[in-house]
Amino acid sequence: MSSTTLQQQASVAPTGVSLYARYALAGALGCGVTHGALTPVDVVKTRIQLEPTVYNKGMAASFRQVIKAEGAGALLTGVGPTFAGYFLQGAFKYGGYEYWRKTIIDSIGLENAIYNRNLVYCVSAGIAEFFADVALCPLEATRIRLVSQPSFATGLVSGFTRILKEEGAIRGFYSGFGPILLKQIPYTMAKFVVFERASEAIYDIAGPKDKLSAATHTSISLGGGLIAGVVAAIVSQPADTLLSKINKTSGTGSVASRLAGLAKELGVRGLFLGLGPRIVMVGALTAFQFAIYTDIRKALGAAGGVEIPKPLKA
Repeated sequence: MSSTTLQQQASVAPTGVSLYARYALAGALGCGVTHGALTPVDVVKTRIQLEPTVYNKGMAASFRQVIKAEGAGALLTGVGPTFAGYFLQGAFKYGGYEYWRKTIIDSIGLENAIYNRNLVYCVSAGIAEFFADVALCPLEATRIRLVSQPSFATGLVSGFTRILKEEGAIRGFYSGFGPILLKQIPYTMAKFVVFERASEAIYDIAGPKDKLSAATHTSISLGGGLIAGVVAAIVSQPADTLLSKINKTSGTGSVASRLAGLAKELGVRGLFLGLGPRIVMVGALTAFQFAIYTDIRKALGAAGGVEIPKPLKA
């Protein structure tokens, strides 16, 4: 086969399974790397939520408390399930978002999508996140158990195995499925809608996309992701607190009754415990997540999915 033929094959844009596999891999790396890197912040945030009377002096002081009591290594508690869980979640989330966005646009037509683009973004993100959460939930339950009960197990495999053996798959891994959906679906909807609209607004200022440098595109992804992360963190904070609480112990009664009881016990103020650290964590990880995703996607030869242009002004 000639070098010319190989170059022509390489220049052909991927389609179908090959295309969405690249989206999934880019999303998996973006989510896995960012969540794994921010494990120390997540450990502190979870401790503040679960033990507010102990960790009640702010984020920086809580870091020092954890290190003094348990050593610096405690800040990496749960890094294994964090990386593995969000690697899987990222694949389903980003690959699914691209797939469902195109599917919806094809179903309703581009003209209808133009005038309902926020709804298209929301529905695409929500469907993708549902399937992502099915994959994430067992590993998130393991992570929270390791963070809230450091003596429970030594790591991902031992913690996962112990929960499965002692509590079973449904009760052990999916007790938090309700709150994880309540947290992740609004979070992901807000994240993608705000990112799409924020990026659109920034590009309006920066100029035509094809005239901008690679560094500028990355900077826009970082900026849009930061704005999206802050909004998404605030929207999903109450459910994040409930998720941390319900996964701390196995508990009794139905998941719905436990959630209602926890919400009543905590009140509005309690549901927003740890919001400061979470804004820092989610804002940073979302910014870098979108930057990593768009850059890796581009490196893999997978251009952005179907774009929805702005409505023409009357």
